[in-house]
Amino acid sequence: MLRVLSRPAVRLVERYLPDPYIFVLLLTLVAAIAAMVVEGQTPQAVMRYWGDGFWDLLKFSMQMLLVLVTGFMLASSPPVRRLLDGLAGRVSSAGGAIVLVTVVSIMASWINWGFGLVVGALFAKALARQIRVDYRLLVASAYSGFVVWHGGLAGSIPLTIATPEHFMADSIGVIGTSDTIFALFNVVILAVLFVVIPLVNRLMLPPEDESVMVDAEQLAEPEPTPANFDRPAAYLEHSAILAWLVGFAGLFFLADHFLLQDGGLNLNVVNFLFLFLAIVLHRTPRALLDSLNEGIKGGAGIVIQFPFYAGIMAIMVDSGLAESLSQMFVSIASADTLAFWSFISAGVVNVFVPSGGGQWAVQAPVMIPAAQELGADIPRIAMAVAWGDAWTNLLQPFWALPVLAIAGLKAKDIMGFCLVQLLITGVIIAVGLTVL
Repeated sequence: MLRVLSRPAVRLVERYLPDPYIFVLLLTLVAAIAAMVVEGQTPQAVMRYWGDGFWDLLKFSMQMLLVLVTGFMLASSPPVRRLLDGLAGRVSSAGGAIVLVTVVSIMASWINWGFGLVVGALFAKALARQIRVDYRLLVASAYSGFVVWHGGLAGSIPLTIATPEHFMADSIGVIGTSDTIFALFNVVILAVLFVVIPLVNRLMLPPEDESVMVDAEQLAEPEPTPANFDRPAAYLEHSAILAWLVGFAGLFFLADHFLLQDGGLNLNVVNFLFLFLAIVLHRTPRALLDSLNEGIKGGAGIVIQFPFYAGIMAIMVDSGLAESLSQMFVSIASADTLAFWSFISAGVVNVFVPSGGGQWAVQAPVMIPAAQELGADIPRIAMAVAWGDAWTNLLQPFWALPVLAIAGLKAKDIMGFCLVQLLITGVIIAVGLTVL
């Protein structure tokens, strides 16, 4: 049944989903028009919101570009390539490849969302070099595990409200992760998704005559540049000692960060880890630079699109449109249904504001007073917003860009399968938030 359901979804998306750049341009126009029609903003005011906020994600854009590049460099190092190929070589069937890449992606995304995006995509490539399997579904499966990130260890909303002096502390105090990430309802949701997402992906596997295969040679990593010591500087470029002195220094810093300073795992730490592991494992600066030149090719979408999303976020927040959208759902909620409507509203807002932290800043001032007035469970409402933010990432190509760049696909190739997952996971999460 799921295979039959996925066929029209895939065809629909392949035919009508534009390139992510076109998608972000259309979202810009929709947000601008909505701000003028719904909020009564003038065109000049909307233009100023958009222009003033256009560069607000520069730091995050660089972080995401580094997620792509450092992850690619790490995976293309000889030891990691052998490890991924060895693990992929243990899989003997297309169905097994789909299930395994989904499980790995879910586990990695639960630890850290950036880690999950890169590991899932790289493992999908390794599997495709070993197994004949529909490459579109394989990459979609790697991306589908990302839906659990906001219920995991790096969820920005539960970690924010667990931090002393967070911006809503005066209203709700500090809420520990035992009431959010490790609450029974959240653990049950994660456990069910851990079983259902791989199963759904496996059941969507098309027959071989309908599958889109990829030639393993197309996914082969480039061979390193042969050493050529025709000039003195070449000895430095091919010096393992130089690379290891700096590389191991970075790894010792991380050991100090985790073991002696009790530091956490965030996006900067993940990028730092990927980079310095890549420096050590490539052995020479020249090998690392060759890998960098190959990996950077896929970063164009991140560079050009993220500023547009920053402009959209500014329109949504500064015009009051995001708050009005949240308030619309709150107005029809009761204490028992507020979690559900918070989840749905967060999913809608996420299409325009694809940032967990940014979305909480917009929705918390609406959702928290509503929860207090209705007597709803505040930690559950916070997690409802978190899950809504993560859920519609299966539809919003913003977060898929690093995965697509690594895999060499377009959004339309995977989003049809993700649309099926969107429908099924949405029901599971909504039931878990409102019934458990």
